[in-house]
Amino acid sequence: MAPKTTNLAIVFADIAGSTKLYEILGDQLAREKVAETLATITSVVQQFNGKVIKTIGDEVMCTFSTAEDAATACCEMHESVEDVNNDLQGNTVIAIRVGMHFGPAILEGGDVFGDAVNLAARMTAQAKADQIILTASTVDKLPPVLRACTRFIDRAPIKGKQEEIDIYELIWQEEDVTRMATGMLSNNRKPEVKLHLRYRDLDVIISKQRSSIILGRSKDCDVPVREKLASRQHVRIELRRDKFFIIDQSTNGTHVRMDSGEDAFLRREEMPLNGNGQISLGKSFIEGPTEVVDFVYETS
Repeated sequence: MAPKTTNLAIVFADIAGSTKLYEILGDQLAREKVAETLATITSVVQQFNGKVIKTIGDEVMCTFSTAEDAATACCEMHESVEDVNNDLQGNTVIAIRVGMHFGPAILEGGDVFGDAVNLAARMTAQAKADQIILTASTVDKLPPVLRACTRFIDRAPIKGKQEEIDIYELIWQEEDVTRMATGMLSNNRKPEVKLHLRYRDLDVIISKQRSSIILGRSKDCDVPVREKLASRQHVRIELRRDKFFIIDQSTNGTHVRMDSGEDAFLRREEMPLNGNGQISLGKSFIEGPTEVVDFVYETS
């Protein structure tokens, strides 16, 4: 049969840190849990009209006819894999990372080939545990409800591509918390919290009136930072239920230094900001960054 080219959503779902699982759980239990995770992913793929193309070690490659089915399945994969952890003791957690791209692919001999497959695989390589990473062109294929659950990560170089491409994250977990934060009303008056951000001549306040801002190299950011290592839209700080969170969405990561002496490094991760400190985009504090953003936590 001659090869057939058709538009497909290509998805790779990979168990994050599977090698370490064998060290922690032991060979027998780890093997059982990996097999259970792959079976769970396969079940979800079938549930959403997808097709498992192959399993490569601890990774599943699958296809869907629509970007909507693929995105919905990706979210359900994460939800379902949480059940695999129910009988695990301690802090051991099995998690997956997922990459996705929609585009023309070649079907031949029960396998799938082409640039769409390569892009989907590279989106998976960009993802961290508990993330779904997809291309901007795939976001455009999603219905409005799912598109609203995506956020821009970075414009990043991809191996084999001459130009950088925009990559996005599909939020499957955080969105419900954010909706609760904006939708809940309370009759009990609570102290209002504010986070002051100071950079050069800028003084920006995050509060209920302005609950989210973007820092980055782009002049269109709420706080444009003149740091060469910064991404165009490097990091977001948002207020959720009276708590501030910093969410890195960059290539080079974000360094946070608290006045308490604690240093943290984030790359495609988030952490709460519970006090005062400094933020450096892309450059560690050991390197003596000059483009530093100060933040001060206040209640009133």
